Amino acid sequence: MPSRAQTLERAARLRSYFEAAGAEPVETPVLQPAETLLDLYGEDIRGRAYVTSDALRGEQMLRPDYTVPVVQKHMEHGAEPARYTYAGEVFRRQEHDPDRANEYIQVGYEVFDRENPAAADAEVFALIAEALNGLHLRAATGDIGILMDAVRGLKTTDRRKTALMRHIWRPRRFRALLDRFAGRAPVPPTRAALLEAAEPLAGDTPKIGKRTGAEIADRIDALRADAQAAPISDNELVGLETLLAVRETMPFALEQLRDVAVDLPQITPALDRLEARIEALKARGVDVAGLDFEASYGRTSMEYYDGFVFGFYAETRPDLPPIATGGRYDALTRQLGNGAEIPAIGGVLRPGLMLELEEGAQ
Repeated sequence: MPSRAQTLERAARLRSYFEAAGAEPVETPVLQPAETLLDLYGEDIRGRAYVTSDALRGEQMLRPDYTVPVVQKHMEHGAEPARYTYAGEVFRRQEHDPDRANEYIQVGYEVFDRENPAAADAEVFALIAEALNGLHLRAATGDIGILMDAVRGLKTTDRRKTALMRHIWRPRRFRALLDRFAGRAPVPPTRAALLEAAEPLAGDTPKIGKRTGAEIADRIDALRADAQAAPISDNELVGLETLLAVRETMPFALEQLRDVAVDLPQITPALDRLEARIEALKARGVDVAGLDFEASYGRTSMEYYDGFVFGFYAETRPDLPPIATGGRYDALTRQLGNGAEIPAIGGVLRPGLMLELEEGAQ
């Protein structure tokens, strides 16, 4: 295993590499306000982060990653365009795998540039691929934005689309909702009884939990309205299922997705962006004909990604997490920008894993 000193030395070299590419080095506090992260991800983040409390500052989290504080820093003080790099520790709780690190060094490169998003996508991917040269990794890519656009354009209620959007990053829950909204899944008996009752809140049924009576009544009204909504059409459902199953090299994936757009025309702008990205990657010398594209890739990652996503994996070491990951997070700049926004993409590498692979090869 590489020593901490070796890992820090490699991290410094990687950061210098990104500085040479035009990035400004930045630092962020190790302790981050928990409120911001909870607003972004909900209570799920507690299962992945170390949370503590401060009498003056309230709940704090040990930095689970760099992207959120870097975006905050840029939206408060940054110029346009901007490129940043950083190196330091991040912390993730590991409750199921004692062999995975709960504290490790991360090096990153972030680009804020509204002029040419496709070129920025290619820039970040190509720079990180070059930094990993010689490690013989498999690169995987995807685009969360295609699925998002597909959901936003469904001919169904806004409430259903909101529920599907919320669970894009939870594939099993997303699939269950899709089956329910398409009329493929039976209504649970308890829900059917609730909807059929004339006065479901009448009687001595105990009220358990924090919801008020009015909130429960509103929820029942929403369930009744949903029960009256027309199911998602077979054409749209088949289109979504075909989209999610696409797994090809980039050019062939684009061809298949163009066919899907016949039933889901709302994804056409996202496919045009994918085509522009392919051309930008080619211009950077990336072999797109051999680059894997998976339409479902990235759906279990951090929830701020909303476009191009990628990762690099050691296929000879399936026990290891990805050596590098990244993606586009335009919506995050809007959420943290107090009314401002800018297209942004970034990626991170794990120098400790890079060294471990090099030691194994030797």
